[in-house]
Amino acid sequence: MAEPQLTPEAFDRAIVVIALTAGPDHRLVYVNEAFRDLFGDRPLGGPVAEVFADEGAEGLVDTLDRVLADSTARQVTAHRTVAAPGAGGPDDHRHFVYSCSPAASRYGPGVLIAAIDTTAQVHSARQAELRSLERLHALQRYEALVTAVSQMVWLAQPDGTITELVPGWHELTGQPWQESTRFGWLDAVHPGDRDRLTAVWSRASRERPPLVEYTFRVRTRDGSHRHVRSRAVPIVRDGQLIEWIGTTTDIEDQWRRRLRERLLARAGGVTDAERTEDAFAALAAAVVPELTDACAVYLLSGASGQELTGTRVASVARPGLPPLPPIRRQSYRLGAKSRLAVAQRRPKLLTFPAGQVPDGAVPSISAEWLNEARATSLTLLPIEVDGTVVALAAAARCEDSEPPCEADIELLHEVLQRAQAPLHQALELQRTRHAALVLQRALLTEPPAVEGAELATRYQPGSRTAEVGGDWYDAFPLPDGSLALTIGDVAGHDLAAATTMGQLRSMLRSVAYNRTHLVTPAHTLAELDAAADGLGVASFATAVHVHLVRGADGGWTAAWSNAGHPPPLLVPAEGEPQLLAGEEADVPLCVAPGEPRLTHRHPIGAGDTLILYTDGLVEVPGEHLSEGIARMSGAAAEARRLPVGELCDRLLARVAEIRDDIALIAFRPR
Repeated sequence: MAEPQLTPEAFDRAIVVIALTAGPDHRLVYVNEAFRDLFGDRPLGGPVAEVFADEGAEGLVDTLDRVLADSTARQVTAHRTVAAPGAGGPDDHRHFVYSCSPAASRYGPGVLIAAIDTTAQVHSARQAELRSLERLHALQRYEALVTAVSQMVWLAQPDGTITELVPGWHELTGQPWQESTRFGWLDAVHPGDRDRLTAVWSRASRERPPLVEYTFRVRTRDGSHRHVRSRAVPIVRDGQLIEWIGTTTDIEDQWRRRLRERLLARAGGVTDAERTEDAFAALAAAVVPELTDACAVYLLSGASGQELTGTRVASVARPGLPPLPPIRRQSYRLGAKSRLAVAQRRPKLLTFPAGQVPDGAVPSISAEWLNEARATSLTLLPIEVDGTVVALAAAARCEDSEPPCEADIELLHEVLQRAQAPLHQALELQRTRHAALVLQRALLTEPPAVEGAELATRYQPGSRTAEVGGDWYDAFPLPDGSLALTIGDVAGHDLAAATTMGQLRSMLRSVAYNRTHLVTPAHTLAELDAAADGLGVASFATAVHVHLVRGADGGWTAAWSNAGHPPPLLVPAEGEPQLLAGEEADVPLCVAPGEPRLTHRHPIGAGDTLILYTDGLVEVPGEHLSEGIARMSGAAAEARRLPVGELCDRLLARVAEIRDDIALIAFRPR
């Protein structure tokens, strides 16, 4: 945006003598009525040196040269003989003070000259004092004006009441001059800025700063809003604030350019997002509240057309609006407008009465929130990554705000498309983790049916690990008729951990099943440890391996070995739960191969429940593991009469926040 230019006609009726020059030869291009009253008609277009050929004018020309050369305002005092109609005859000797300030106008760079007649000082000291004060006051006002020259000039009383306003305000806002004075100008200010402006003036009237500057939005003739900047300086006399003189400039283009730079930089800062939810949430936050009041992002899935669905993965709203509904990852079928935005890869604007969101525009839970927030418009914006529309953003204006203009929508779309690299990275990571999850769930098979007993298994992925981890369970019959149970945990929460888990699980199955002689769980884990070390399968893992043998009398005996894993829990049909910790704790796998391992035994009676679990069920950051185990034991005791599948679900439901993967096995003889 070009620098603001002086509109000299604003001085037509000023009480101070005003003249405007242009160019290095100081051509006289404008004079006001006060000038003509004092100096008579002077020809426009000629150099000042020729127009002011009167005696004593030489110093003025020199001053103009210096002001134009270094853009610094100066004052000069001069006396000269002028032909001033009505001022004492054709040869009246007068005294003047000139204020010369650099100014740009439609004529180009030049100098604004304000002349004060101080002749009265010679005739009457008292009159000179009074007139000097008045004229000095006027001179200060116009000197202040040219320090912040703009297209709109105004005067205000100390409390901010407008007393004079140039026609530029009417041309911008359509508000008549009579309605703009006093505090009527606030009617043209955006409702969201009025309280702040009132507070600015209240503080300024108390503190009287040397400059008051603020930016706000005004309603234009066509009903849209534009950003303007006002600057005002106080006029003080005898220590008292007399009035304010100010200027207002339309800065919409400049404001939008800076906003674009700021928002694009913010969107470009969305990096290292491991989850698509985090990346999209950061993008939504980049446009709230500067461009929109609220923004939600829906991750797309399915083929284009009728079957396209979206899942809300991020929501952001400005302060002051109702609380956002929680993210529950529910999918919904896209409405016609949303499908059109995706198909055309172009934003679509929906406008409607406040709080009356069209049916099908967004999921019902989002529509309910938008209606509560009194939304007035919804902009649907497709988000592309690598040439494919992967998400749809819905940006809302609320509480009777006007819909976004075309420039707002273009900037919204540009910002949401900015973070291509982190979005690509997050989506690729999501695909990789999904593949790992498919592999992991394929390995975690359904438990076998066991005659005379109940057996249930559960796997719950951690919410922060995007459903990939190293936890596993296994349950399978052995050739001798006994039942093998295993619970394990490989260090890490990534694809490597999931892959290692699959290898260890398969190796353990092979070692346990293909034995040629009777071996204990300790022997099985020792052989697994040696094989894993020799093949370089893993660096650290824990496990509990159990053999369950049914006796001739129908009772069961559990024999187990524990490689650094949380101990099994036995919940008897009656009585207190107990941990099957054994005499000593063996080291984890892949730590000290060849270290002796122990096998422990305990009877499992009818109605007793044996529970194997991973630490995600009991571990809470900042808390001792024993506290989590105690909570689990209490919950299991309360649910001991439930079927083992329901007991497992009850234990999972008691976890406040699942931060880590959880694997769980429950066994109970009938």
